[in-house]
Amino acid sequence: MRRRTRNRSIAASLTLAALATTAAPVTYREPYAAPASIPEPTSASALTDLYAAVERNIRKARSTAVAAGDTDRAGTMTRFLAPGRRFLAFDPRGSGRAVEVNGDLARAGRIAVVVPGADGLLTNFESQKWAGGGARTLHRRAAEVAPEVRLATVGWLGYDSPSTRSTAVVSDGRADDAARALARFVTGLRRVNPGAEVALLCHSYGSVVCAKAAPRLARSQVDEVALYGSPGVDARSAAAFRPAARLWTARAGGDWTRFVPKFRLFGLGFGADPAAVGAARFDAGGGTHSSYLLPGSPSLRNLTMIALGRDSEVTHARNA
Repeated sequence: MRRRTRNRSIAASLTLAALATTAAPVTYREPYAAPASIPEPTSASALTDLYAAVERNIRKARSTAVAAGDTDRAGTMTRFLAPGRRFLAFDPRGSGRAVEVNGDLARAGRIAVVVPGADGLLTNFESQKWAGGGARTLHRRAAEVAPEVRLATVGWLGYDSPSTRSTAVVSDGRADDAARALARFVTGLRRVNPGAEVALLCHSYGSVVCAKAAPRLARSQVDEVALYGSPGVDARSAAAFRPAARLWTARAGGDWTRFVPKFRLFGLGFGADPAAVGAARFDAGGGTHSSYLLPGSPSLRNLTMIALGRDSEVTHARNA
């Protein structure tokens, strides 16, 4: 009798498991419409109209957020609409995308693009740990140490950043489309400002994106590339940045990515440590994976110097 009862229990459990796996998936109804199409800028004179067009898209999306009771996004977009803020791109759908400019993009002598890693969202774009807040912090720091340099910084959440809670974060699948988008963006910068030199500051999964974009950017005006908090990169792709660009890498003392095996096997993993490509190690202090752009950190100081192209002022890691 006990055996029959146990067998029935096992059968019931298996039936429930089967029902759970075959049940209709929960569908998500996207409340946000696709933003109005905006042509890529072909010259500096087109920037003003582009900024205004993106602002209209943000205003429309904010109205949708308010109507839908999406308070987090409504608050984020309200801050996006603060006077003086300028966006090159915006899309409220899904996890969201945004590309913000700090400074005069058309007249800058140098442009630094901050490429975020996993968990990049529209709702955390403002944080100093992520693309938007990090780029603004970098811009303020650069203005303090080198006010004579015409630097523009860009917070580039221009791709579908994977969640660390998903399987997408353990492979470089999302990075392929992101790399193409980043290469197109840098090409667009050249049309707007043909004379500016570009620095790519690539955090975590963003370093995977930048490495994959390297073959497409090998002949661009990118002269500085920092791959920090990296889980690993395709060494052959990243090497395409050289010799035109100076490669840098860093890992803070408390960064968990030091435990990530630096190899790629059966589509999982990312590849080698950036130092294997010949990247010079700069000092990032003893912070965490999310602390690279925090005010007062040695990593922010060094990333600022890299953005400014002042290689001789970058402090190297002691264990380099």
